[in-house]
Amino acid sequence: MVYAYIMVKAAPVSDGIDQLKRDLLAVSDGIVSAHIVAGDVDFIVKVEVASPADVKDIAGGIQSVSGIEDTQTYIAMD
Repeated sequence: MVYAYIMVKAAPVSDGIDQLKRDLLAVSDGIVSAHIVAGDVDFIVKVEVASPADVKDIAGGIQSVSGIEDTQTYIAMD
């Protein structure tokens, strides 16, 4: 099992941050959770999948969501 965390920076959206969170969660069943956070990013998305390639696919899916400006992906090493 591969665990990863994707830091997500979002633009202001007219539908609101809660709708954007729902859109993120809908990207893949491999997304375990998405949390709205304060700081340099707007969301931390936890991913649990079978392979690093699956992480890449999910990150690409997140980047395609309207309102997403940037992502950074971190794969857990333990």
